[in-house]
Amino acid sequence: MRIRLGCDLRFEFPKTTPMIATLNVHFSRVSELEHPDYLTTNPSVSIEGYRDSFGNWCNRLVAPGGHHFSLGTDATIRDSGMPDPVDLNALQHQVENLPAETILFLLGSRYCKTDRLSDEAWRLFGNTPLGWPRVQAICDFVHNHIVFGYEYSRPTRTAFEAYQEQRGVCRDYAHHAVAFCRCLNIPARYCTGYITEIGLPPPYAPMDFAAWIEVYLGDRWYAFDPRNNAPRIGRILIAHGRDAADVPLTHTFGTGLLSGFRVWADEVPAE
Repeated sequence: MRIRLGCDLRFEFPKTTPMIATLNVHFSRVSELEHPDYLTTNPSVSIEGYRDSFGNWCNRLVAPGGHHFSLGTDATIRDSGMPDPVDLNALQHQVENLPAETILFLLGSRYCKTDRLSDEAWRLFGNTPLGWPRVQAICDFVHNHIVFGYEYSRPTRTAFEAYQEQRGVCRDYAHHAVAFCRCLNIPARYCTGYITEIGLPPPYAPMDFAAWIEVYLGDRWYAFDPRNNAPRIGRILIAHGRDAADVPLTHTFGTGLLSGFRVWADEVPAE
């Protein structure tokens, strides 16, 4: 299967503004791109790429002020066409047996304040079977506990506040599930990227970037999606971190207005 994916973001900056953009496909899938998904801008500016502490590919640039500025990507990626892997027998490790590189994802973070949710996590899930069933129970709970709506979006909402308010967008679902997993000693990280609607019946909502989680079970990271709560075809990672504070799609060092936003991830018809 071939999927065309990309984005077009348009800004209005009153003055020259430094930016960081994290919009490229994650390095773990770069080999499946048919050509590099270069970040392009209009007007053209100098771009410097680097890897952050989680290995995500980031781009530094300075946006000119006083007129329209856009940036985006456009590429085609090869995909297996298979839904997210499921392993009901995936083992949950004792903390002392976890790989050292996963320990960071047991700790509280900006949006996932484990100390505020620990008692509730153990009350709700302390008697569920370990491993995959426990993570799925968390995702089932979060999926049913939060009401989705773009009108509920708030960039400062923490996992604890999402639990209290019972509303939010996909990042709130992800933060909520990440926090519960960490409270129960399951390494969990926040992910952002593309989720297609391939294989689903219409009508389709306007395309947007999405957030989900990955948990460490057995000997690998598995994707779970508390917002949609079902395996999906064409889940394409851009970046992962402790929470959304680590992986904003764009970070601006100054004031500006996002005046346009378009995302696509569509199956390319077979020739």
